[in-house]
Parts: sequence; C-alpha cells; structure tokens
Amino acid sequence: MIRILMTACAAAALASCAATPAEDAAPPRAAHQAAPGGQTTGYLTASAMSGKDILPGPPPAGSAYDIADRANYDATRSLEGSARWKLAQQDNDLWQGGALKRFSCAMGREVNATQTPVAWKLLHKIELDVRTLGTPAKNHFDRKRPALGNDKPICVPREPWLATNASYPSGHSMVAWAWALILTEAAPDKADALLKLGQESGDSRVVCGVHYPSDVEAGRVLAAGMVARLHAEPAFNADLAALKRELTSAPPASGCGV
Repeated sequence: MIRILMTACAAAALASCAATPAEDAAPPRAAHQAAPGGQTTGYLTASAMSGKDILPGPPPAGSAYDIADRANYDATRSLEGSARWKLAQQDNDLWQGGALKRFSCAMGREVNATQTPVAWKLLHKIELDVRTLGTPAKNHFDRKRPALGNDKPICVPREPWLATNASYPSGHSMVAWAWALILTEAAPDKADALLKLGQESGDSRVVCGVHYPSDVEAGRVLAAGMVARLHAEPAFNADLAALKRELTSAPPASGCGV
C-alpha cells in the first residue's frame, strides 16, 4: 500500500481549514465517554469484518512514515488555543452533539435527537459499529498514542484512556468518514461539504494530538469498508431509507456561524 508522507509544513496547514465553528458550541467532552442510556446497539457484529486483516498496520518504527507521523505531532502542538484547535475539540464530542452540529451545518439540515430522531439514532448506531469493528483492530496492533511519554498540549484532558485505548486505527476518524459517506448518500447535493468535513474531522484527531496521520488514514479505510458492508444489512437499509425521508422535512440548520 502506498502511503503519503505528511510533513511538518503540511501539518501547519491544518490550521487554515475553511470550516467555521458553530456559535455557542458545546464544551468538549472526554473522547471515550459512555454512550447515552438505553438499549441502542449497532448494526454489525464483530465477525462482520476483520480490521486486523484489512489494514496494513501502523508504519514500522523508524520508517520514513513513522518519522513523519511523530514530526507531525510535534508540529501541530503549536495550534493550541487556535480556532482550528477549538474545531478539533468540537469534533471530539460525538455523543453530546458538538460533532453532529458540524455535520448539520455542512448539510444545511438539523440533526438532533428531537427534530430528526431517525437520523440521530442511525448515526449513533454507526458510532457503536465503529467500536465493535475498530476495537479488535486497535487491540491487535496496540500502537501507543502520540501524547504518551510527553507533556505536550493536547485538546482533551489527559485521562487514563490514553494509555489503554490504542491509537491505530482512529475510531473518531472512522465515525466521521462513515457519517460523511452515509449523509452524502442521503443528501447528495451536499456531497462536497459533507465529504470535506469528513476529512477535516479526521484531521482534527491529529490537531488534537491524540492520533498520528497514519491512524486517521487507517480509520478512513476501515470506515469505507464498514459502510459498504452495512448495505448488506436490512435493518441499516430500512433506517437509511427512513433517514432520507426524514431529511426532506428537517428544519434548516441553525447556529452555524458566519
């Protein structure tokens, strides 16, 4: 597999992403917070796909890609406190609405638990599928997070999960890319904005300092395969059809900034 090196100069360019944070965005939450109460489950079982067999694994220690990954972590620490840093904190917030607000704004339609409950439930079931499929791959490759072994700034609190939840592949990147692909299918006229945001949200994990670029790349690869696999599930297809119907009457997105 051909890997693209991301240099420190390219890392600095992350600060110039065009997305605008929502006004009065929710405060950042812990990256691995528990899901809301209830009996919500995903669509897939762990046997549906094998991330450890699909992915090539993280770059070998000392390789050019590994060196570039680590240089990228060092370079992006300078983004602390910037507008791009704050977007990364919002993208971190999967369950409390911060990340979905960004997708609502990209799509131009509200996605929340009260006004579009079908969309909200489907997208969060996808997040649970990411856990189901991504965690075994994380455990298999067991790559350590870039923030370990140093005290450089990261955009979330330094908590025990940083040491116990492996870095490769990036689960948040899986979620963002899967959401972007699914919402693009539901709202194809917004494909450009949604797919751009899906990439930016993955890049946010690098800005945040909790993943390397190769972790993000792996997350996108596994997410694309997961979305393809989901289309073999009748329950997913039924919910996707319902989501498309719901979006036709969903209210316009609000609080999206200038």
